Amino acid sequence: MLPQTMNGTCDMSPSQADRTRELKILAGFGAVFGFLFFLPVGVPRFDNALREGLELTKWYAQEHVLLCLVPALFIAGGISTFVNQASVMRYLGPRANKALAYGVASVSGTILAVCSCTVLPLFGGIWMRGAGLGPATAFLYSGPAINVLAIVLTARVLGLQLGAARAMGAVLFSVVVGFAMHLIFRREEQAKAEAAAKLPEVEVKRPLWQNALFFASMVGLLVFANWSKPAEATGLWAEIFAWKWPIGGAFAAGLGVALGLWYGFKWKDLALAAAPVAILSFAFPHQPLIPFIVGCAGLAMACARTPGEGREWLDATWALGKQIFPLLIGGVFVSGILLGRPGHEGVVPSEWVSQLVGGNSFLANFVSSVVGAFMYFATLTEVPILQGLIGSGMGKGPALALLLAGPALSLPSMLVLRSIMGMKKTVVYVSLVIVMATLTGLLYGALF
Repeated sequence: MLPQTMNGTCDMSPSQADRTRELKILAGFGAVFGFLFFLPVGVPRFDNALREGLELTKWYAQEHVLLCLVPALFIAGGISTFVNQASVMRYLGPRANKALAYGVASVSGTILAVCSCTVLPLFGGIWMRGAGLGPATAFLYSGPAINVLAIVLTARVLGLQLGAARAMGAVLFSVVVGFAMHLIFRREEQAKAEAAAKLPEVEVKRPLWQNALFFASMVGLLVFANWSKPAEATGLWAEIFAWKWPIGGAFAAGLGVALGLWYGFKWKDLALAAAPVAILSFAFPHQPLIPFIVGCAGLAMACARTPGEGREWLDATWALGKQIFPLLIGGVFVSGILLGRPGHEGVVPSEWVSQLVGGNSFLANFVSSVVGAFMYFATLTEVPILQGLIGSGMGKGPALALLLAGPALSLPSMLVLRSIMGMKKTVVYVSLVIVMATLTGLLYGALF
């Protein structure tokens, strides 16, 4: 019989605790050995899936880490450093005006046009500054879901009816999902509001318009650096694409001016950061990624040389990067193994998906929502994928369900969300999106 402590609980002797720990280690070794022993290397589907995981991870690293994730991390770090917590609580906190908070959050995607992974640092930034769970998750959903270019492309390729349904459904979803999260976790939200009410007034270091211009310059750079090439070479979107880097450079120059005028950065440090970017832009006019990388490195160095808020900004950006980047890369790799890249096979055969999403049954809509939720969609890639699936017999309802669940969620984003707001909230959020996408698909398929 084990000895009891004063409170009546049993306590293991040191030798017993050591044996338990060693048994756990042994079990871990056994699990790893079993996994490696039965690894189906040499099976064509597995080998191809492994390649797909690596290909998707390589593609994500080349196309999204530098142009999307790094600027988003700087923006999120800036939110946690320069944005007054009282301001966040006032406009997005649990006691904020609901119409204003959800209105701003639900249409943010029309400005950002980011993917489900790029929005995560931004969500983490406002969440850690005290934003209410409802508005924060409305922003989390709307960021990748309400993308004007993607909605226009959906309407042109898949039909005006489906494009309009996607637009209306995404805006409505962001509000409903956010409000549902607020109601489900209302006790925590109430406690958060009460704790915030006890916080002392923080001295405002600079007016709101200065912060607004500062963040607008970074958001503008993020948006135009990632402006996708349109399908047609004419029109407004094509014209903007042709000028994306000069426009992005103008936003970057505006950022430098703001840092020098209002944020205490030395002009010498800003000039040292900007000069190589200007030189490389002329030296490599067809390789804009080179000056972009150098510019990001220069900004980091300028932050490191600026005591106070500059270093705090860099530290906050680095802290978010350490938390988010490994999970994103790991999640993209696993997603590639399971489902492959668009048009390529993973472990799960694409024929299974095509067979399950035909018609307008509950199962078809549910499968479409789940596959969309776990698969990684870069911005705009969901449209050609759906075009192929519809050609293979996918119903209209499941098509809308995938459009509403897919761009807003992915396996990588779920892993990061778990680290930011915990397992329980992540499961509830993902479940709400899947359930609502399924029901909306059913209704849309029945009506049209």
